[in-house]
Amino acid sequence: MHTTIRETNVKSILTKSNLPVADYSVNPYIGCEHGYKYCYASFMKRFTNHKEPWGSFVDVKTWPEIKHPERYKGKKLFIGSVTDPYQPIEERYGRTRKLLQELQGSGALKSIATKSDLILRDMDLIASFPNARVSFSINTLDETFTEEMDGSVSIARKIKAMSLLHEAGIRTTCFSSPIFPGITDCKAIIRECRDKCNLVWLENLNLRGEYKPVILDYIQRNYPSLSSLYDEIYREGKRDYWFTLNEELKDFCKEEALDYIRDDDSMTRPFDSAPIIVNYFFHEEVKRNATKENTIC
Repeated sequence: MHTTIRETNVKSILTKSNLPVADYSVNPYIGCEHGYKYCYASFMKRFTNHKEPWGSFVDVKTWPEIKHPERYKGKKLFIGSVTDPYQPIEERYGRTRKLLQELQGSGALKSIATKSDLILRDMDLIASFPNARVSFSINTLDETFTEEMDGSVSIARKIKAMSLLHEAGIRTTCFSSPIFPGITDCKAIIRECRDKCNLVWLENLNLRGEYKPVILDYIQRNYPSLSSLYDEIYREGKRDYWFTLNEELKDFCKEEALDYIRDDDSMTRPFDSAPIIVNYFFHEEVKRNATKENTIC
């Protein structure tokens, strides 16, 4: 797919965030070349007025140099909330690297989300920030499934990059999101990544908006045996699958001597501890209705 690239000026690269994990959201780009089929961030088109299909455009942001970066000391900055800061275009434009350089020495707390091993280029820069954290999206170990779903690097390259960052003393997260029912093998992912990360987040596939029919059509064509399950979950609104998976993962983590909980921050635990497995299913609803009877976990 051809990618349309534009440059755009913004007043500030830092946006105050309502996310529980961040004081500021930071996105050096608008849009993403990866264009994976289930990307929730495609909703951004409502605000940016892009008519092109998601994945076919990237706007490269230019911003005034950050003055007095020390004001962000102790503030949590989440880089990559709605775009991959290390998508391929970063190799050419280096906007994420520029951001890190401007904030170096500020004392800001950085969390970076990516699907790319290009982040290794900036490993030394990232390590200079206190308690820096990098999360990699890994929701399958099946390379074919990944190739069909998105245009990012291979699973093997993601896992290798996560391992190298972890070995360098940078906290890492395996973000197993979204979990595709009947396809994502959470247990296999945890086994593969447990010695390469400090945290494993598990998030359910939430189908909404324009990509819902895309995913359901994909399942019908490629996994017809799972069509009835997806209909139950995403057309009928049943959640039995997720409650059953939750119980299976509880038992699995107990056998593996891993903590299985909801909402925890690995910053509070020793770096060399076994990873925490965090059930993040329906997290927005759980936050609103934490005392309801059927809350997972």
